[in-house]
Amino acid sequence: MFAISGLLGNGKPGRQARQSWVMRAALLALAVVAALLAVGRAPASVGPPHLLGLSVSNGGKPFFGDTRELATVSPNGDGLRDRALIRFRLDRPGTVRVQAVATDEVRRPVRIVWQDKRQLAAGRQTIAWQPPRSLAPRTYLLRFVVTGTNGSQRVYGFEHPRVHHLTSGLVVRILGVEVSFLRASYPQGAQAAFSIATDAPAIRIQFLSYRSPGSPATRDAYTNAVTQTSSVRLDWRGNRNAPHTLHVLIPHTDSWPSGVYFLRVTTSDGRVGYAPLVVRAPALGSQRVAVIVPTNTWQAYNVRDENGDGWGDSWYIGDASPTVDLRRPYVDPGLPYRFRDWNAAFFGWLRQTGKTADYLSDDDLSAVASGEALRNAYDLVVFAGHEEYVTSHVYDVVERFRDLGGNLMFLSANNFFWKVQREGHHLRRIAMWRRIGRPEAALVGVGRSASDTGANEKPYVVQGEASAPWAFAGTGLANGSTFGHYGVEVDKRVAASPSGTIVLARISHAIGDHDAEMTYYRAASGAGVFAAGVLDFTDSIGLPSVAKLVDNVWARLSG
Repeated sequence: MFAISGLLGNGKPGRQARQSWVMRAALLALAVVAALLAVGRAPASVGPPHLLGLSVSNGGKPFFGDTRELATVSPNGDGLRDRALIRFRLDRPGTVRVQAVATDEVRRPVRIVWQDKRQLAAGRQTIAWQPPRSLAPRTYLLRFVVTGTNGSQRVYGFEHPRVHHLTSGLVVRILGVEVSFLRASYPQGAQAAFSIATDAPAIRIQFLSYRSPGSPATRDAYTNAVTQTSSVRLDWRGNRNAPHTLHVLIPHTDSWPSGVYFLRVTTSDGRVGYAPLVVRAPALGSQRVAVIVPTNTWQAYNVRDENGDGWGDSWYIGDASPTVDLRRPYVDPGLPYRFRDWNAAFFGWLRQTGKTADYLSDDDLSAVASGEALRNAYDLVVFAGHEEYVTSHVYDVVERFRDLGGNLMFLSANNFFWKVQREGHHLRRIAMWRRIGRPEAALVGVGRSASDTGANEKPYVVQGEASAPWAFAGTGLANGSTFGHYGVEVDKRVAASPSGTIVLARISHAIGDHDAEMTYYRAASGAGVFAAGVLDFTDSIGLPSVAKLVDNVWARLSG
């Protein structure tokens, strides 16, 4: 700058000055060009190698949805899709380390299920991965670390999930048996449509239910249900490359009452998959009690990877899933998250105790026109599980139901917590109800206060026996008695709780400094509202004291 400024000082440089300026400018230009060339050559000569043309296949037998970046593998030893072939070209020699990882929530570390490390020459390369037969069906993310001769590295597949972006690595999907009904519920007498995806040559399908009496010898290990029908064998050889939709008639008979059922599909090589189904009565009000099955929450917690990026498509994985697909199969073996812990025991208890009710999915509840329609049909609505995600319409309907004298039972915690919006067969999460002026405690009686992993569950301590002796009659419990072990998520009273809400039992410091409270209140309409206050309350329904407590509340609110 100073040299140029001096040359231009009088505006009329002499011949020698002009020659000097031209020479300097030429030298400067040559220096700039040399520097640019050096920068351009540096990565090619000393940087880490590139993986070019990265792709994966199962050897030329693609399953529906496979791409260059995603391959479906079923390692059962039948010679069909038993391994993944990873292909790429190295532009220079280097060391390639590849890992197959099972992803979890973004905040949690991945689990490495296989890895390989090789020193490779430049050119085309193929690495084969033969997954063990025992590897759980799901997608696995393939990550690559490429190291150059000078130790510099380049990585592929290490980014977090992003909306509308696939991984820079690859994905291998282990296919087991994927089963799903196209709707969460069907009425008695309807044709139910369901999809099966597996590449086994033959399958058997069979329905399971919660009914009494049921022989313990026929009880299913995963669902704790018993066989409802005999199994039917199907030749599946024509459907080994894509999902296939079938239809089944739901009988309109007393032997198929409204309830929760499972379709179990077993392949000829021993793989098993399930799909839950809510069978409802043809019309509302066939019974005076409705049991709401938390199908929205089931799908919100479903971590099945639908878009093939190697990460589960759930709000609990990261921020890359603005919606959840309500028609997805559940991850292996096809049960909703923690179903056996949080739901199965209660559905079995209802059948064993002879309680009759209309079972409704969240979709069915959304279809009820108004609170008046719900109140005309039912005296009691029981939320059987973790009813976390509700639309504005459902909130309005249930609140109006209560204000018209309809009774409510909430048998879990963290209910009516998120506002959601239905978009076709997808559900979009909008906002916490408490943050938009409708705190859940105003309806439920308590609101969510804390959560953890459930590693430090504690018993409830009775303190409301004198206030609600009817609830504890015949339980053997009195003030100071303890029962169960609970946690995971807990509720307690807050400023928005209705006045007169009483505490039936409490866990002091259930999670940190937060208590859990089991409550009951009577609304101005005379409606009674019971809230369990802990997420896993029905898991202890097998305890006589807990079973009797629930039975007492049921009898009072349904009578």
